[in-house]
Amino acid sequence: MMTRNKRFVFAALVLTLFLLGTGQALAADPIPGINIDIGSANSPSGASNTITILMFITVLSIAPAILVLMTSFTRIVIVLGFVRTSLGTQQMPPNQVLIGLALFLTFFIMAPTFGEINQTALQPYLNGQMTQTAALEKAALPMKKFMFQHTRQKDLKLFLDYTKAAPPSGVEDTPITALIPAYAISELKTAFQMGFMIFIPFLIIDMVVASTLMAMGMMMLPPVMISLPFKILLFILVDGWYLVVRSLLLSYNS
Repeated sequence: MMTRNKRFVFAALVLTLFLLGTGQALAADPIPGINIDIGSANSPSGASNTITILMFITVLSIAPAILVLMTSFTRIVIVLGFVRTSLGTQQMPPNQVLIGLALFLTFFIMAPTFGEINQTALQPYLNGQMTQTAALEKAALPMKKFMFQHTRQKDLKLFLDYTKAAPPSGVEDTPITALIPAYAISELKTAFQMGFMIFIPFLIIDMVVASTLMAMGMMMLPPVMISLPFKILLFILVDGWYLVVRSLLLSYNS
């Protein structure tokens, strides 16, 4: 007991000396301050740069919503979540792994679209060959083409009828305010359809194991404890992650 108290006192003394030394160092070499000045611009270009920075910060603030609702991220992360739920492995793989995999698959699938945006809108705008308004219109067109290709006409018609808008003649005339929610619910439906197909083989294994245990009179033994190893074994034998990712990639090629 005395030895433990001596160790505690020694650790406290060391921590006190460290804090005193840190305080003296900060007093001798203070941390530089950061000042933000708000004033009038000296030229129109200065005001334009300020507005550009503000718009860039605004885009960054809504970037998560853009990533979730305007790309393939929604379908991928929902399907991967269904895989984990059907296996019954609780938190394996962890959420960080699933979201990280979904992000990289999203960047892989959206690479042609992002490349077109960079070539037709971003680079001309940065080189001064295009105005900001024209660049935004050019950047929106590839995203609209991608979403329109994977949006059900029934879902798009729902939002167009609500706004009493005329049927668009093509992708360019489709309002993006109606296209984004229509694309989102189309992705949800497709993801749930794929999740249902993933559930079927694992559900059969659960039913077989539960029926076998009941026939043997082992009703006190949870069927999940027996079916989980068989489900994992089946998933490994058929190379499940390859099949799931392959199905996700092929679903965006149609």
